[in-house]
Amino acid sequence: MRPTPLPGKALKLGRVLIIADLHLGYEVSMAREGFYLPRVFNEVVGRLKSLLEREKPKILVVDGDLKHSFVPEWREREELRAFVEEVGPLVDELILVRGNHDVGILWLKELGVEIVDEFELAGWKLVHGHKLVDGERFIIGHEHPSIRLRDEVGALVKVPVFLMGEKLIVLPAFSPWAYGNDVLREIVSPFLRVYDVSSARLLVPLDEELLDFGRLADLSRVLGSL
Repeated sequence: MRPTPLPGKALKLGRVLIIADLHLGYEVSMAREGFYLPRVFNEVVGRLKSLLEREKPKILVVDGDLKHSFVPEWREREELRAFVEEVGPLVDELILVRGNHDVGILWLKELGVEIVDEFELAGWKLVHGHKLVDGERFIIGHEHPSIRLRDEVGALVKVPVFLMGEKLIVLPAFSPWAYGNDVLREIVSPFLRVYDVSSARLLVPLDEELLDFGRLADLSRVLGSL
């Protein structure tokens, strides 16, 4: 079964919806460092609830980094609880594949969240992507993949992308604050160092559609010649 990317930065595989890198509590962490950002929790949950109501999956899988802070923070804990209370009733199962930011979250089991390190689904292995594991075909997050493009006035803008390969699919970050790593210039996940993604297609998710930018290698060559 081939996963289907959706404009809402999600992947659908049968009756399962997969997202990654919500980084709930990011604003709290930044405030602790003296950077004050508007709270986007309601926006993130609202977008996700709209997706769930439209696609009607039985299972929601968060492929890592549901939360952001490595340091316990009560306000982040409250956001996590509110997230589960808002989203949980819309699916039969809520599964978290642990990412490197998902420390101190075992208490979510009390709210009915299944917490795993990896999840097998229709011949694909879902892991967060911050460390290599054995397997053949993977769906990962962690990378926050993006590309840089120039807008109509010549300014550089970063846009999130799906990387859709035959053996590796990389999800864009669901968080609006995760601007991402330009996969044409830099990579973070060890999976992208091991798997050849030059033939992977880059899909840019917009509100209602996906823009196909072709193969990674072709786009890199075109942009390099400009």
